[in-house]
Amino acid sequence: MKERVLFLCTGNSARSQMAEGWLRHLAGDRFEVFSAGTHPVGLNPGSVEAMAEVGIDISQHRSKSATEFTAMPIDYVITVCDRAKETCPRWSGAVRLIHWSFDDPAALPDAAERRQVFRRVRDEIATAIRQFLSDRERQGS
Repeated sequence: MKERVLFLCTGNSARSQMAEGWLRHLAGDRFEVFSAGTHPVGLNPGSVEAMAEVGIDISQHRSKSATEFTAMPIDYVITVCDRAKETCPRWSGAVRLIHWSFDDPAALPDAAERRQVFRRVRDEIATAIRQFLSDRERQGS
C-alpha cells in the first residue's frame, strides 16, 4: 500500500498545491498525495503558471479543507507555512509531522515580484521534495 502524504498550508492556494504537484510528478507511483488548507481560498493562478513552466499541470487541482482528511489515515502531514503549523489539526494514528517554511508568493502586491517569488518558492519546494524522497530511500521507506 502506498504511503499517504498531506501537504498543508493556510489557503491551499499556492505552496501546498505546488508541493502536491511536485510529489505526484516525482513519485506518484510510490505515494498517495493530497493537499489542503486550514482556511482554503481557491487555487492561485500563479501556482498553476509557475508549475506549468516546469511541465507540471496542476490546473485541475482544487482548494480543499484540512477537515476533509482528518478521518483518513495519513502517514506524513507536511506543513509548508508557519501559520498552518500553528493551527494544524490532529490526526489519529502514526502520523509523522514535518514542517517546511516557505514564503507566501500570493501575499505580494507587485505582479512582477509575485511571479518571481512563485518561481523561487516552486524551486525551493522541489528541493525539499527531493530531499524528502532521498531521506525515505535511505530509511528504506
